[in-house]
Amino acid sequence: MPKRVSKKALKIEDKRLLDYELVLIISPEVDEEKFSATMDNVSQFITGKGGIISNTDQWGKRRLAYPIRHFMEGNYVVTQFKLKPALTKELEASLQISEEVLRHLLLRIE
Repeated sequence: MPKRVSKKALKIEDKRLLDYELVLIISPEVDEEKFSATMDNVSQFITGKGGIISNTDQWGKRRLAYPIRHFMEGNYVVTQFKLKPALTKELEASLQISEEVLRHLLLRIE
């Protein structure tokens, strides 16, 4: 049987910051200025909502395993951060509508 969680417990859990890792694949056609702007937007979203970015690692251009939007390579960026669990859906929604981001993967680190 599924475990029932009270509304009070949910409110307490929403106030905690959990560890996440975000992998972004950004279009290879994006110039340096737009690349920086995209990364700034992600950083501002996380820090503006009370999150804390611990590390951002740019891997550079890498070959993709399969074509995404007719691209065979993309700029990879990995970011580790802390964020409230309730805000992850909002972050993913903003990444999905971004034209520069080809793919993203958000993982919770335990």
